[in-house]
Amino acid sequence: MASPLVTTVDWGDVTTTTLESRSRVLGDNITNNNALLAVLKQKGKQKPFTGGREIFQELRYAQNQTFMWYSGTEFLNISLNETMTGARFPIKQASIAVVLSGLEQIQNAGDEQMIDLIEARVDTAEDTFWNQMSAAVYSDGTGFGGKQLNGISLLISKAPTSGIVGGIDRSQQVWWRNAAINANTDTRGVVTATNIQSYMNSMTISLKRNSDGIDMIVFDNNYYQAYLTSLQTIQRITTSPSSKAGAGFTSLKYYGAGKEVDVYLDGGKNGQIPVNTGYFINSDYLFYRPSAKRNFVVIGGDRTPTNQDAIVRLMAWAGNLTANNLSLQGVLWQ
Repeated sequence: MASPLVTTVDWGDVTTTTLESRSRVLGDNITNNNALLAVLKQKGKQKPFTGGREIFQELRYAQNQTFMWYSGTEFLNISLNETMTGARFPIKQASIAVVLSGLEQIQNAGDEQMIDLIEARVDTAEDTFWNQMSAAVYSDGTGFGGKQLNGISLLISKAPTSGIVGGIDRSQQVWWRNAAINANTDTRGVVTATNIQSYMNSMTISLKRNSDGIDMIVFDNNYYQAYLTSLQTIQRITTSPSSKAGAGFTSLKYYGAGKEVDVYLDGGKNGQIPVNTGYFINSDYLFYRPSAKRNFVVIGGDRTPTNQDAIVRLMAWAGNLTANNLSLQGVLWQ
């Protein structure tokens, strides 16, 4: 009979079971705890890809030029029109390791002690993954040597007339440029509670196309506070439980260009959105594209370093944020 001091639990089995049972929860938590990703998920814009060297996003960049008014037997315009192309986004990868040293395995003898230790390590891994992904959502893709997610700072740029996004050169293609207002150089001056609604109105109107328009605004602390202050005199302050992104987000309402829009605070404590920045987003044209095979999953088996007394398990993700219309997105900044 085995000694009561000798554990009968396999570390590898417990670690794998814990990680695999939590991986789906981690993926859901990451999307549900970021306003932008939550809206994209709810609107069906979370579209996994199954393979390929890059993530291909189809887009339409021009109207069909063969339309014409005609009379009688006049010859019609049947010329071939190129109206479609595609943006190509790189596949970005991320991983995190759960490591258990040999000494920890000895010290944590007993089923409950081992499971508690593993769950604590997995909790930390989840929090770290979530924080890094939240930061990446607002990145320009240059972090970590260019390996970071292509975030909103790249897709909705403060310098939209330059740079390459999805393989398309914005300096050459006007239709691939987002709107941008620099409050430092605008005649209205830097953003305050007095002028923020004027900025919001002009940006929203500039991004309106027939019935199409922005459906969310994301502000940092300063811009959100300015907007909140501008509303307090009329007490139009609401946090709607039926908000598209679900409960838990601090949000106000804005009515502009014919539709009600959620205004989210994505700053708060340790917020990742750049300071003095607001993104005006039409989420119909943004996509969250995780890999169908690497969407917060455990990869490989136990990994034992050749020169260390430890067991390592890896959880991985791959994918990117993509877009197929940047001209209907905007950024306000200073």
